[in-house]
Amino acid sequence: MQVKDIVVEPPTIDKADTISNALEVMEKKKVRRLLVTHNDEIIGILTMRNLTKELGTRKKSSMPASSLHVATAVSDNFVKVFPETELDDAVTLMTKKNEIIIVADKDELLGWITPTELLKSCYFNGYAGEVMEPKPILAAPSDRVVHIRRLILDHNIGRLPVVENGELVGIVTERDIAKAMKAFRDLVAGNQQDSRIKNLIVEDIMSLGVKTVYTNTELQDVVNTMIEENIGGLPVLNLEDEFVGFITRRNIVNTLVQ
Repeated sequence: MQVKDIVVEPPTIDKADTISNALEVMEKKKVRRLLVTHNDEIIGILTMRNLTKELGTRKKSSMPASSLHVATAVSDNFVKVFPETELDDAVTLMTKKNEIIIVADKDELLGWITPTELLKSCYFNGYAGEVMEPKPILAAPSDRVVHIRRLILDHNIGRLPVVENGELVGIVTERDIAKAMKAFRDLVAGNQQDSRIKNLIVEDIMSLGVKTVYTNTELQDVVNTMIEENIGGLPVLNLEDEFVGFITRRNIVNTLVQ
């Protein structure tokens, strides 16, 4: 199989657009990243993590999200390949460098490949318990959001299970944090943001009723759930319904190289 067989058209945004609008586009299209262009030229990738980082930057805290431009948060974590590139080679590039695959023929953009396209195009053997992170980084309901934002950025992760007294009670994602940071910028005066945002805790923004899988859930069933629900990660329970780990799209994609 070649990359041209699974390439899809990426959602795009201009580098001169605002971060506020970028977040709205992501919400509308239910995606975590956008291809940034300008005058038909590829500039880079804008991810939800980029937004989480930029919206929490203190030196720009007095500026609303509608005043911040996409160009300030764009990253170059992509690699260009030809449409005839073998999918195995693209998988290796994606997993080793944590990059998005841009498919182009000379100067013509054909599309891109993200972990979601890989999940949709492959069949996975095994079980969730064999691939999950057995000791994921956790959040507590009382943790400050600014602390969890720092963990997400430092460890390059998109979501944390929220655990209280050993029990799974929710999940907090970079999307939750980016939306909270945007709201603070838009609604709270700049001179009050620093003190107010320190009082924001995980319980205020986390999602409840989290979907879970079991250690003996077949990996392909995990993939199907992720695709159907547009979920990037799932808590894993043992047969006693105890929280024992976390499995992400990246965990599963990495099995392709192995």
